Amino acid sequence: MNTFTRIALVSAAASTLAACGSGGFLNRERPDEFAVQRQAPLVVPPDFNLVPPAPGAPRPAEGTAAEQALEALFGGPAARSSVETSVLDRAGSAEPGIRSMIGSEGTNTVAKGSVTRDIVAAPEGDGATAQAVIPG
Repeated sequence: MNTFTRIALVSAAASTLAACGSGGFLNRERPDEFAVQRQAPLVVPPDFNLVPPAPGAPRPAEGTAAEQALEALFGGPAARSSVETSVLDRAGSAEPGIRSMIGSEGTNTVAKGSVTRDIVAAPEGDGATAQAVIPG
């Protein structure tokens, strides 16, 4: 190394170390962050009359997990519009076992054709062995 490079390195090291000394920017007067604002004392509010729950008792503010999920998804009961109320009034009420009666043998249905019948009657599976049948 030549003399100029040595002097430059020594100068850089000296100035870097001088910042860590007693005359650097670290020793300036700083405000105390806790003295900026006086903290109010802790007090119990006058209407603090809650009693702890009995051991083993359910929490009054919480429902079941299913109720909480429904509340999170749908936001609770909402008011129905006049159009929705009118449609529901005109539709009437369904019989309690209507879902099981629809699939019975005596239920009249509309013939949708042979294609729909074949789709409904198709065996379950992933469709890997399915073949197209072209009528003709």
